[in-house]
Amino acid sequence: MDGINMSFIPLLQAAPSASSSGALFSGVVPFILIIVIFYFFLIRPQNKKQKETEKMLKALKKGDKVITIGGIHGVVSSVKENTIIVKVDDNCKIEFNRTAISTVEMSDEEKAKLAEAEAAKKAEKEAAKAAKAEKKAKKAEKSSDEE
Repeated sequence: MDGINMSFIPLLQAAPSASSSGALFSGVVPFILIIVIFYFFLIRPQNKKQKETEKMLKALKKGDKVITIGGIHGVVSSVKENTIIVKVDDNCKIEFNRTAISTVEMSDEEKAKLAEAEAAKKAEKEAAKAAKAEKKAKKAEKSSDEE
């Protein structure tokens, strides 16, 4: 009987090491999930916004209406490599770093184009809905005729 009991001892000793690796795995998974959540909810949107801001700053041109980080509204009168001269009033021009520009206001023409594009999209969606409804009606009519 002692021989039989001795044969189970190595099996019992191996079991805790297997469960400790499982515990290690279950302890690491939450940290990985937290990192993934941080990436998708914090890091990725921030990088996306930063790229959009860089693109906006590169596209600045003379005549654009801008708002600075400090809240100063003006029109770009000239663009240099790292700075922009903003005309605030008739005889007042201020030089800002490009990074000091918060937003670029759309001109009336750009607003009209954007509104026109949105209206075209909306009309396209409504036409697709109408076509789908018409198709359903024809299908229902066809099935009722068969009965």
